[in-house]
Amino acid sequence: MNLGELVGQNLGSPAVLAFVLGAVAVRLKSDLRFPEAVTSLLSTYLLLAIGLKGGLRLRHAALDDLVWPLAGTVVLGIVTPLVTYVVARRFLDKAPADSASLAAHYGSVSAVTFTAAETFAKNAGTLNENYLAALVAVLEVPGIVVALLIASRVLGGGSLRSAVHEVLTGRSVVLLIGGLIIGLVASEKSATLVEPLFVDLFAGVLVLFLLDLGVLAGKRLDAVREAGARFVVFAIGLPVIFGVLGAVIGTAAGLSVGGVTVLATMAASASYIAAPAAVRIGLPSADGGLALAAALGITFPFNLVIGIPLYAELANRLAA
Repeated sequence: MNLGELVGQNLGSPAVLAFVLGAVAVRLKSDLRFPEAVTSLLSTYLLLAIGLKGGLRLRHAALDDLVWPLAGTVVLGIVTPLVTYVVARRFLDKAPADSASLAAHYGSVSAVTFTAAETFAKNAGTLNENYLAALVAVLEVPGIVVALLIASRVLGGGSLRSAVHEVLTGRSVVLLIGGLIIGLVASEKSATLVEPLFVDLFAGVLVLFLLDLGVLAGKRLDAVREAGARFVVFAIGLPVIFGVLGAVIGTAAGLSVGGVTVLATMAASASYIAAPAAVRIGLPSADGGLALAAALGITFPFNLVIGIPLYAELANRLAA
């Protein structure tokens, strides 16, 4: 299957179509919008379900199979924020605080993008690993911490300790890691009882969440337009570079074609849940809206529609 066919297959996904519907609706000035309580509930469900499913599958994984993928994920968590900071400073000519903010967002990972990539790889029949949700939890933290350390060194001041505490105790990390632990220690019988909720209904809830994200992304388009062409190049070009790096590392770590696709997508994604909360505390002078416009307004839809099939094609070529 070539890249065009992969893109066409991805565009036919209900989750992708729901995202497009949300974005189109807001541009048509529709009143489509979920209440904040519903959005919070959906995101809580997805994060806990991702962690729980990862924990259930991780218990059957061999330790030898985990070592290199985990090591590669840590490398990505360190390299991506460093590169993002340098590119934001030199290519976008952003201030140190804004550059560090962008580094935190692009050094971390989008759990929803991960889920979309995992679903794509499963549907393609190329995914052999069941433990990749564990890598999401691993990648969530280092990128943000590295970016905050850069800012602390360059700017001085700021509450680095409070920001790191926010990362480690933030909702997304607690739900992902907590879900992993629950999945690992829960008995087989009790885990079976909750699978209808956290496994069978997962795809449907994801569609609803992406519909809401489409609305949010549609609202960010004006900010993207004001930021200019360089900003768009940054928010698309950098994820592609990180996706290539993730694909190379995934291949070297011995992952399947689907596993490489998912890891590449994780490396290419940008956080819009954990990172904004940490940046708000650790970098109060940074323009948080700028990073969110890049992550949610450009990078997320690019990866959702084009990026995932692109990384799948790259994974196939590296495996050949």
